[in-house]
Amino acid sequence: MKICSLALLALPFLISACATVEPREGQSSRIAMAEAIRAEPPGDYYIGRRYYKQDYKFWGYVRRPGQPWSTAKLVMMNEQTRLAPDREVNKLGSDNNTEYKLYGDLSGQTVYEPASNGFYPEFVLNSYEIRSVSPGNIYRTPGATDPARRIIAQPR
Repeated sequence: MKICSLALLALPFLISACATVEPREGQSSRIAMAEAIRAEPPGDYYIGRRYYKQDYKFWGYVRRPGQPWSTAKLVMMNEQTRLAPDREVNKLGSDNNTEYKLYGDLSGQTVYEPASNGFYPEFVLNSYEIRSVSPGNIYRTPGATDPARRIIAQPR
């Protein structure tokens, strides 16, 4: 009798252990983003995400194709060869959170940005293509893409 009672008590736990577990909110989009990144063809280009903040002069995050956003560098844009997309249309910050395929290279130099009191790698822009005007979220901090927030968020 005791064995039957124990078996009946354990039954709900055994059933719940077999249930399908749904991904947490946002987890499936992160998985899809990771798969898309792994599928990027290698090449002589970068992936850039514009990260506009009203009080700062850095451009945004840049990473190599196939690499996760956690490897991205926050860069200052050297516009000697080509203006950044928002400056090209004379609408500073209008491309906030837009994702680009960037052609150019890191110069190896660092540039001081006084508002953040930070030094950032310099990216020399030659040309670009828009990849997405509404890409998935890459930031850990809620509200990271708000231009008025002074918090500098890091990508996941």
